[in-house]
Amino acid sequence: QVQLVESGGGLVQAGGSLKLSCAASGRTSNSNAMGWFRQAPGKEREFVAAIIRSGDRTYYADSVKGRFTISRDNAKNTVYLQMDSLKPEDTAVYYCGAGRRVVAVRERWNYDYWGQGTQVTVSS
Repeated sequence: QVQLVESGGGLVQAGGSLKLSCAASGRTSNSNAMGWFRQAPGKEREFVAAIIRSGDRTYYADSVKGRFTISRDNAKNTVYLQMDSLKPEDTAVYYCGAGRRVVAVRERWNYDYWGQGTQVTVSS
């Protein structure tokens, strides 16, 4: 089992920045891939960004490319999502996922464990 705890969400004005953290505990050897997804009210949970354990491969949704940066500190078992130039359409609950598979990091099914989510609200 892997436990994930997100933090860092909040309310920010458009154009501002936030940095989300996701701390993993437990059997972290099962977290070769770690990803961020988000879910806005009335919408499906969608892929945002992912990173592989080595840290040398990252993946982004087109909607956030160039504005968000994913990174991980394996010594701390923590993954981060730096979000810059935030837009109102980035408003959502952001979830961290961890999975042993790395074959489909943009897909929800690739992840076995999820955190409880953290709310990000961007005002216009």
